[in-house]
Amino acid sequence: MTPEFVTAIGKETIEVILLVSAPVLIAGMVVGLIISVFQAVTQIQEMTLTFVPKIIVVFLVLLGLAPWMMEIMIKYTSNIFLNIPNYIR
Repeated sequence: MTPEFVTAIGKETIEVILLVSAPVLIAGMVVGLIISVFQAVTQIQEMTLTFVPKIIVVFLVLLGLAPWMMEIMIKYTSNIFLNIPNYIR
């Protein structure tokens, strides 16, 4: 196993992690920004107002994108398992 090979596996792993986690993180960030603007405009400083909508949106995004996320992760994992003989060489 060459250093380039290990680097390629690491690069692919990071790409899969970013691809799977990006929609959830972006949705949470957008909702947080909207709530922050709402709080600044109305001067409401309720702490639960920031957490509850974010939790709900992140849960809904996870629920909606779970099949797609699982498909990506299963493809990646099966690719790793299928190529184990190539990795040993």
